[in-house]
Amino acid sequence: MRSVEAIKVLWEWDLHGRAVFAVADLRKMFPERSPKTFAEGLRRLVRQGILERAARGIYVNPLSRLSKRYRVEEIAICLRRGEYSYVSLESALAEYGAISQIPMSRITIVTTGRSAEIRTPYGVIEFTHTSRAVRDILESTIVMEGRPLRIARVEAALRDLRRVGRNLGMVNEEYYRDILEEQAAARSDSQNVAT
Repeated sequence: MRSVEAIKVLWEWDLHGRAVFAVADLRKMFPERSPKTFAEGLRRLVRQGILERAARGIYVNPLSRLSKRYRVEEIAICLRRGEYSYVSLESALAEYGAISQIPMSRITIVTTGRSAEIRTPYGVIEFTHTSRAVRDILESTIVMEGRPLRIARVEAALRDLRRVGRNLGMVNEEYYRDILEEQAAARSDSQNVAT
C-alpha cells in the first residue's frame, strides 16, 4: 500500500469518527494486497509515522484530528471486540471520587472476554474477566455521551472490586454511603412517578 493512498483512506475514516483499527479492519481497507505485501506495507506505514502500533494487532492513526481523550478505551474495544466491556474497579471509583487514590496511566476494565494487562502508548489497560449476565452488566452500567465504553455505577464498581479481591482500604466509605442513599432516593422518585 502506498503512503499517499493509506493517508487518504485513513483521512476518510477519520471524518467518520474512527482512528483505531484492528489488523482485520486494515485488511478490509486494503483488500487487493497479498498477505506478504500487506504486512510489509503495514510495517512501512508504522516506520513512516502514518500508523502507530498500539498493541498486538491494533493500530492507531496518529494523524487523526479526533480527540485522544478516550483513545485508550477505543483500543480496549478493539482488543475485546465482540465482548461486553465497561470501565469499573479503581478507574470508575476514582471518577466518582469514591477512592482516595487515582490510578495514573492505567484503566481498569471488566469484560466478558479474557483477563489481561496490555501496555499501550496511551496507558495500561487492565482487563478483568466477569461471567455476569449481559442483562446484569447493562443494568449496572451507564452510557456517557461521547465516551466509547460504558461505566459501572458506583455500587457495581465496588461490587466488582470486592468480587475480584482488590484492596478495599482506599474506598471512601462515607462517600459510598452518600451515593447509595442518593441512588435509592432517585429510584424511589422514579417509581413514584411511574405509578
